[in-house]
Amino acid sequence: MKHESPYWLNGREPETPEPSDELRPWKTTTVVGTRMPRVDAYERVSGTAVYPHDVSLPDMLHGAILRCPHAHARIKNIDTTRAEKMPGVRAVLTGKSTGTDIPWYDRRGTFYGKLFDDTCRCEGEEVAAVAAETPLQAADAIRAIEVEYEVLPFVIDETAALEPTAPKLFPDGNRVGEPSVRERGDIAAGLAEADVVVERTFRTPCEIQAPMEPHGSVARWDGNRLTVWDSTQGVYTIQQELSQALELPMANIRVIGHYMGGGFGSKLELGKYTVMAALMARTTGRPVKIFLPREDCMRITGNRPANTMTVKLGAKSDGTLTAIDFASLGSGGAYPSGAGASTMAAYLYRVPNLRTEDTTVCINAGRARPMRAPGFPQCAWAIEQAMDELAEKLGVDPIDLLLKNIADELQAQGGIPFTSDQLAA
Repeated sequence: MKHESPYWLNGREPETPEPSDELRPWKTTTVVGTRMPRVDAYERVSGTAVYPHDVSLPDMLHGAILRCPHAHARIKNIDTTRAEKMPGVRAVLTGKSTGTDIPWYDRRGTFYGKLFDDTCRCEGEEVAAVAAETPLQAADAIRAIEVEYEVLPFVIDETAALEPTAPKLFPDGNRVGEPSVRERGDIAAGLAEADVVVERTFRTPCEIQAPMEPHGSVARWDGNRLTVWDSTQGVYTIQQELSQALELPMANIRVIGHYMGGGFGSKLELGKYTVMAALMARTTGRPVKIFLPREDCMRITGNRPANTMTVKLGAKSDGTLTAIDFASLGSGGAYPSGAGASTMAAYLYRVPNLRTEDTTVCINAGRARPMRAPGFPQCAWAIEQAMDELAEKLGVDPIDLLLKNIADELQAQGGIPFTSDQLAA
């Protein structure tokens, strides 16, 4: 049987084209290694770039959030009667409102709170939200909401949180799961063969991100489709988490974030304000904009957690490291969040015997979030001070000690070589 050519060849055999300049393999490039203008440079420097904070839609309402003034408290009663009657108020949300019973703070399938929780575990936790015609009307309305609290004991130090008598944030205690441990070699043998051992404990305090653009969102519904303008570091993350929170197909959610006025890690996850804006926009049939005042950004949108770190280093008289033992206790804040700080200790130096341990605890304070290489600044500050003291005891230059032991390949996962090492230069 004769093979018929496709109809668009009209019976002709296809021709093999000569490779054009566009199809030939690159031998050189005019892009890599050259100075190129940013595609968004003009909009940024001219002031025409539209950030989420700039978004203003027709018929838009403005939202505000009432927050708990206590480090630890149980809500006994909320009265929104006065707020609902105030001029310009179009929606009021509390934990008793329809559709607000949304689980929050998932950790390995276990939820540790709700959108509006009856127990507030840190100052600034969300109690109610309002949407009104103007920002000032919304701010006045939240001040008119009357809340009766039962104030509870609190703990704000990560070490004290582990004491048996410490106030518990959750029924199962303040420790977040079991400590995370990395090990290779024999740490006891490595320390035993060392000629010099240095052991020190260091503590870094909590640090707070402060991006120029505050956290916030604008939400608008079109039927069952939701569009959100969000100041975020990950539009797809917000889309996925909104889908879960609102039980809405991802295809029905569009998240727009062309520009963002800073984040530093604090805008890597969905904020409650985004869900609240979406809920009030659906209730009123109008777009709702919620952007947090600076005070709220500082106390509730995340932080680089406080860490207490114990470092133990062992080395031979020639400066060769024999052991690194690094333990970190980090404050995850009011809800479970990673606060480990040991990764750099595990990978930075070439050492045959290593043990690292990260323990995270909950305290009555703002929740930990990523901030510029989570855990690395704390670890670097601690381990490098111990290395300097080790160099002093060995009578060698600290830089020489570093260069003698610095790793040139990943100290795990099969020893993948690093692509570059500029330290010696």
